[in-house]
Amino acid sequence: MNTGALFEFDTKSLSEDGTFSGYASRFGVTDLGRDVVMPGAFTKTLQQSSKLKMLLQHEPGKPVGVWKSLVEDNIGLKVTGQLVLDTSLGRDTYALLKAGALDGLSIGYVSKKDSFDRAKNVRRLEEIDLFEISIVTFPMLPSATVERVKARSDFSRLVEAINAARAAIH
Repeated sequence: MNTGALFEFDTKSLSEDGTFSGYASRFGVTDLGRDVVMPGAFTKTLQQSSKLKMLLQHEPGKPVGVWKSLVEDNIGLKVTGQLVLDTSLGRDTYALLKAGALDGLSIGYVSKKDSFDRAKNVRRLEEIDLFEISIVTFPMLPSATVERVKARSDFSRLVEAINAARAAIH
């Protein structure tokens, strides 16, 4: 099981009812864990699973909403979700997303088919059994941020935080 691969969550807007859309994964982009999701990796899991969970920080006891749509396109896994604003956790998550305190997505999955590219030192994920997508604090890709309702996040501050996290890991 992998819950560390984070990908771009390019929300164009966060509506008053808690609905948002963006990308949970982008094809061909190497994450900090040296994984690259390949086009078509989600095809089987999307055909077989209609109830993927939306969690906060990969915590099974912290569902925050529901995924309304998950579709692979030429960019990656495009998602539309809705926070459950009738719960305190849903309202808190909405407020944190709107303020930019939360600004990333992370997929929880098991790799079903992958290969290792020794020349590039990356694992190519060719088939993924996806079971959840979480809203998270720190994305593994510097570009994996939520575009807030009124303003973009301070990208340089985010890059500094990611670099500090990388240094702590190594």
